[in-house]
Amino acid sequence: MSAEIVESRDFLVEIGTEELPPKALPTLSAAFGRELSAALTARNLTHGAVELLATPRRLAVIVRGLATAQPDREIERRGPALAVAFDADGGPTKAALGFARSCRVEVDHLERLENDQGAWLVFRSTEVGEPTTSLLPSVVGEALAKLPIPRRMRWADLDAEFVRPVHWVVMLLGGEVVPAEILGVGAGRTTRGHRFHHPDPLPLETPDDYVTKLHGQGWVVPDFAARRELIRTQIGEAAATVGGHALVDDGLLDEVTALVEWPVAVVAGFDHEYLELPAAVVRATMEGHQRYFPLVDDAGALLPHFVTISNIQSRNPAAVRDGNERVIRPRLADAAFFFRTDVATSLGELQTGLENVVYQDRLGSLADKSRRVARLAGHVAIAMGLDPEAVRQARRAASLGRCDLLTRMVGEFPELQGTMGAEYARRAGEPEQVAAAIGELYHPRFAGDAIPDTALGQALAIADRLDTLVGIFGIGQAPTGDRDPFALRRAALGALRIMIEGALDLDLPKLLRAAAEGHDAGFDAEGTARDVGAFMVERLRGYFVDAGIPVQVFLAVQAREPSRPYDFAQRVHAVDEFHRLPEAASLAAANKRIQNILRQAGDAAIPDAPDESMYAEDAEWNLAAKLVGLGPRARDLLRARDYKGAMGLLAGLRDAVDAFFDSVKVMDDDPAVRANRLALLATISGLFMETADISKLQD
Repeated sequence: MSAEIVESRDFLVEIGTEELPPKALPTLSAAFGRELSAALTARNLTHGAVELLATPRRLAVIVRGLATAQPDREIERRGPALAVAFDADGGPTKAALGFARSCRVEVDHLERLENDQGAWLVFRSTEVGEPTTSLLPSVVGEALAKLPIPRRMRWADLDAEFVRPVHWVVMLLGGEVVPAEILGVGAGRTTRGHRFHHPDPLPLETPDDYVTKLHGQGWVVPDFAARRELIRTQIGEAAATVGGHALVDDGLLDEVTALVEWPVAVVAGFDHEYLELPAAVVRATMEGHQRYFPLVDDAGALLPHFVTISNIQSRNPAAVRDGNERVIRPRLADAAFFFRTDVATSLGELQTGLENVVYQDRLGSLADKSRRVARLAGHVAIAMGLDPEAVRQARRAASLGRCDLLTRMVGEFPELQGTMGAEYARRAGEPEQVAAAIGELYHPRFAGDAIPDTALGQALAIADRLDTLVGIFGIGQAPTGDRDPFALRRAALGALRIMIEGALDLDLPKLLRAAAEGHDAGFDAEGTARDVGAFMVERLRGYFVDAGIPVQVFLAVQAREPSRPYDFAQRVHAVDEFHRLPEAASLAAANKRIQNILRQAGDAAIPDAPDESMYAEDAEWNLAAKLVGLGPRARDLLRARDYKGAMGLLAGLRDAVDAFFDSVKVMDDDPAVRANRLALLATISGLFMETADISKLQD
């Protein structure tokens, strides 16, 4: 029987709006495409690629090769058993008549189903698939309703709610308009171009017209990714005209891409005198306030120029440049004033002001937190093996670390906390190690951000995060579900990353107990430290799984409960490498079998080591000989924490272990022989367990 040929056409939906929130645009676009695809799939409508298009004034999706109708569906309903469907004379009973009535047919039109389990009346029919055009209004409406919009708004006197007022809707299946009302607006085939360059309607014949007409006639680049790369290219070309290189932050590039439909790069400048400010201040002023891209020379020093992206092809580019220069001038003047005001007071003089800033009602002020972190930073520094002077400097950096929160500059640019603290510490004559540590207090700030470079910065950042974790957990404010108002998941992952990626051999439970003991909020220090430890292990699981480590590898290591995250990571990578070896599956199964045998043996007396004089089988001798050859070398590697080397060496036991289980009866009738064989297996299991419980690789 030949397969049914399903007709398909491209589908375009565009929601035209007031200017959308720029930081939310990529998320909204991705969610629209994802939810639209899910809604189509749920209705059994097959389709091809889903193309996302988004600008400040539109969310659009093109679905390639969308089926024009649902496939027909065979329906089978089982009714009453034949024994109760007909009476002794063969006439239909009430059960049969009721079933037929529910199927809207006569009893004579029902079929019979007979198999080994019995015989029943059955109704079979074919449900004709609905045309796609009748389904698309609900598909689009459902997708829009599921977009991640924290607060929806209404406009005019409509009941519709969306992130911004909707002005037009396009819905085309091939060349056909899909009749629908979406968010209070009737769907059609007319889009709109750039607000200034082409405000007139643009009629579309098919979805294929969308990108070409908007770009060619409407002065709109509708593809977000293409517009982003166009802006990146324009920035580079503009920077080259003044002999500079642009500093392009990806987050800022996304935001600017979400603000313009027809990007045009413009180079502008500012007075040289502002280059005397710290580079971070100048950058924050340009990037944070104005969404400008700073320029640097070949040596990386800031130039008195920047690139701005205009949303219009001006006939007078000089006017655009002059306007942006007029805007940046007072911004930089304000920054210079804030900076001069701040440096008039040293960080040390600001310390007393922290007493008046509440950190958390039950955990005291920022001064209280600074004192706790200073104490804990000393513990961490000592555990890192730093010398007494470095320990003292770690405590000093912790005591000053949050003072910049009281400065005018950080008040204006919160993203500069830590950065300005380091700058002001240097100007106040603090040692460079202290200033650098203050600058690294908040690192890593986000996923993928670098960890602190300096040992003092690492000690300070770890101490700060652990104090936050035990404090918030201790007062019963641990994260629940998606709620994490204190960003504890990020704090936990940041501390773990510093320990692992910084190769710091720190005992996490000990540090958590020290952190908990530093609080006087009246909570159970020991219990809180355990709870935070378990929470951090879960974050560690996510850290490794996100890096591509199989979860069973993580669980194999977790079973041994290593207390040091760096050591934990070394084991994970060793077991992951072992897991990929051809011998791994067999040895994992063998270890699981060994553990089951030892568990069944219970309290039976097992010697600390096997007695070679009691070996009787060739396979027993061979395994023991292998163990004698590999064991000492494996133990040396384990003592040096070379887990990869040890696991690779122990993989050589596979053939001998397989042969042993094939030909040797472990639970021999002779108690002495049995105990000796159990001792041999326990020795093998113990060597593997030094790294991980590899039996978990079977799970």
